[in-house]
Amino acid sequence: VGHCHPDVVKAAHEQNQLLNTNSRYLHDNLVDYAERLSRTLPEKLCTFYFLNSGSEANDLALRMARQFTKHEDVIVLDQNLEGQKEWVHVAPVPDTYRGLYREDHEDSVTAYANEVKNIIEQAHRKGRKIAAFFAESLPSVGGQIIPPAGYFQQVAQHVHKAGGVFIADEIQVGFGRVGKCFWAFQLQGEDFTPDIVTMGKPIGNGHPIACVATTKEIAEAFAATGVEYFNTFGGNPVSCAIGLAVLDVIEKEQLQAHATEVGNFLMELLKEQKSKHPIIGDVRGSGLFIGVDLIK
Repeated sequence: VGHCHPDVVKAAHEQNQLLNTNSRYLHDNLVDYAERLSRTLPEKLCTFYFLNSGSEANDLALRMARQFTKHEDVIVLDQNLEGQKEWVHVAPVPDTYRGLYREDHEDSVTAYANEVKNIIEQAHRKGRKIAAFFAESLPSVGGQIIPPAGYFQQVAQHVHKAGGVFIADEIQVGFGRVGKCFWAFQLQGEDFTPDIVTMGKPIGNGHPIACVATTKEIAEAFAATGVEYFNTFGGNPVSCAIGLAVLDVIEKEQLQAHATEVGNFLMELLKEQKSKHPIIGDVRGSGLFIGVDLIK
């Protein structure tokens, strides 16, 4: 919503003058914010845990997946990782430009999803079980990749069959950045909903607030440990006031439509450059999530 947006600064200042406390103490802002956030998400994602950073959110999501499934292993998308633990399995990024299966492949969606299915089968042969498939809804640092529509649906099918859950990381790509949808996972279609969604940076316009949204079933399984989850500053009244102000600004200034409009304009200009310069191999994106692939 822009650096030091006056509405966000004002919300923080006003709440700071009243009260800031840890979230053991009930406060309307926490409930109001959870309620407001829930309106942007599919109905089944109805339970919220507030934290301070995207890293914390992802850690918690992994704990929840393991508690719910009673499994340990995780499948992630390839980001040139080295030395990962034995419980981490790496699937190829569904990149139809540079990846294993490209635009000319007869069914790249199924081919990439089958890679995940094969990983699950290999894990089962070793006596290992999958707790979660964990991926950014649009891999960002990994190359601004737009997964082909239908890929997540097929992957979720394989993962659910193996008793695992699907975790969508929206830390960099959520909150209207992709323009046509509020959440990047929604680009896959209305028939797809992750089991857990993690949020970070944009939630408070840089202020330390983050969130894990999940289903009632997963939340109940997590609570059944008997150990209460508590985060001292997660969901404090000031952070929630800021979160509410951010949602107000996104709505009031129509920033989602703005991301579409400016993103489309930028994409057109980049495509013009592509036709002039052989070094530009691919221009791809949605809203203000855009990648330019440079080639030799």
